[in-house]
Amino acid sequence: MAAVFSDHSPSPAADPSSPVAGSAPVPQARAAVPGAASRSAKRWGKIAQRTVPHDLQPDVLRTELIELGDAFRTYQRRTEPNLDLLAELHDRKARAFRLWADVSGDGSLRHEAQRAEQAAQTTREMHENRGGGTTDGGPVVERLLTRTQAAHARTVLDYATAHAPYPQAEVRLAVLMLALRAARDGTGNVTGQDLTGWLQGDAEQVLQQLVDAGWLRLPGTVAEALASRPEDATAFTVPALLPGQPRPFAFGKVARSRISGWAQKVLGDRKIRKKKLGAPTRLLALYTAAHTRPDGRLGRAEDGGLDLDLAAAFCTLRADQVPEHAALLVTADWLTEADTTTGCLRGRLAERVWPLGAPL
Repeated sequence: MAAVFSDHSPSPAADPSSPVAGSAPVPQARAAVPGAASRSAKRWGKIAQRTVPHDLQPDVLRTELIELGDAFRTYQRRTEPNLDLLAELHDRKARAFRLWADVSGDGSLRHEAQRAEQAAQTTREMHENRGGGTTDGGPVVERLLTRTQAAHARTVLDYATAHAPYPQAEVRLAVLMLALRAARDGTGNVTGQDLTGWLQGDAEQVLQQLVDAGWLRLPGTVAEALASRPEDATAFTVPALLPGQPRPFAFGKVARSRISGWAQKVLGDRKIRKKKLGAPTRLLALYTAAHTRPDGRLGRAEDGGLDLDLAAAFCTLRADQVPEHAALLVTADWLTEADTTTGCLRGRLAERVWPLGAPL
């Protein structure tokens, strides 16, 4: 069995019977050095909390695993991130762990290789979102969400549309934000400031509706939840999201935090708050942010905008009411333009909020 790992140039062709035959080219092959095998056999190393066996064969695999562990630890000490480098490290880890699984028969190593592949893909998406320019030569935008996280965000929006127990916009807004807090295990924490920020003067009535419907459980009264402060936040439960129930969301802890933060930033936008826009208009702000192209335009290019009926349904409006609320977002400098004459909502996010655009 022959295996070559590298950093920049394509690897030599492997024997067809080898586990690495036909694998993707790997960067910068390391030339064999006389005596290197004997020296590396004495080295000790760890990677991903696993000790590399001292007798692991082929020896080039053992050397690669030890060097990769060192490279990841070196990366963690960097003062500035380098996502391109991190993605390359994840790629190398995926290849090395896949071969390690082949020679050892340990299925958990193959699972680790798959996780490394996913990490490489996610890291590259983050690199693209943070470093990519716009299609019309506009400014470089550092986006809060990757494309994968943006797709998960739209899943939560769909969940709120389907599972809010009452049709009012305020109820849907509360369901969306609380579901994001409890997305992982059905429980979360919330403060009175959170609730009044989302729901303004309707917070008490909306919370009581959710409790009465059985959608939400509080440890005390609604009044106590509204009075809670950050140091004594209210722990709440969403029964439908508890473990053992069908899982509506497939994202992890980091993605949940990112998406929740994204929704919070949209609702807390200073110009939207200054205009004191109501729940339907703020829902429309969320919906438009969740369906954008890299240049800030709404909807996919082939769609020519957002389906008016779908946008209206999410915001608990009639289709003929959407233009009025879109105009309010224009006055709040959330949209630069809004046109519904073609039966779609066509427009563009203001440049100041492009980082909040969840790319399609």
